[in-house]
Amino acid sequence: MSESRLAAVTVVLYESQDPINIGGVVRSMKNMGVHDLRLVRPCPYDPNRIEQVAHDSRDLVAGIRHFETVDEALADCVYVVGFSGRRQATRWARHTPRTAAEAMLERAAEGRVAIMFGREDHGLPNDALDRCHAVCTIPTTDHFSLNVAQACLLALYELHLLAGDATRRLDGPRHAKGAPSMEEYERTFADLRNALEAIAYFKTRNEELIMRAFRSLVFRAEPDARELLLMRTASIEVLRTIERESRLAVQRALAEQPS
Repeated sequence: MSESRLAAVTVVLYESQDPINIGGVVRSMKNMGVHDLRLVRPCPYDPNRIEQVAHDSRDLVAGIRHFETVDEALADCVYVVGFSGRRQATRWARHTPRTAAEAMLERAAEGRVAIMFGREDHGLPNDALDRCHAVCTIPTTDHFSLNVAQACLLALYELHLLAGDATRRLDGPRHAKGAPSMEEYERTFADLRNALEAIAYFKTRNEELIMRAFRSLVFRAEPDARELLLMRTASIEVLRTIERESRLAVQRALAEQPS
């Protein structure tokens, strides 16, 4: 199997101030298949605490690297996108998370690419943004301050989808069965018709039109075999209940006759 293009993606956190946010970023990276995290002058943190926030991430936490400068952290990168909520006009190329993912994965064929996030209080300073090829701003309302881990998750999600790595298979419904055969459909419709006839449903209604409407309804619902059987057994139970009540009525009538 060829290596994922996400193997060339690095996440850089500049002067993180809260270990919880480092843990949140680690968790986002684990979810989205990115494994290279670099921290520039981070706050003190306990790796065990990071793993408590980001379960099953020991491999990723063990690979975290620390750097004293942004230049050192980005030295081997061929393309860098800085994330910033500031919307002022600048000389930097501008991206949304989606267009940033497109640009990054295109350049990932040439070498390592990075997304960089700043401090929780002031974001990335200008001297860090000066090292970026482009700046990404996440579209929001006027309340544009996003948690670092949230912003990172949005960026990694777009990369994950574009790289074609959304490969987790979701299990179907717990009791899902295969598609029912036409024979099973016809038996169900026959039992439904008999149940409706038993309660005199067609007394004032057109039987052909009613059954056609039920057929259309069931076919549009696309039930699996178990669901269709549930509908059929409900119809059969209606018939059995009517028969049982009819027998009881006869028995009661006989019991009430004078001997």
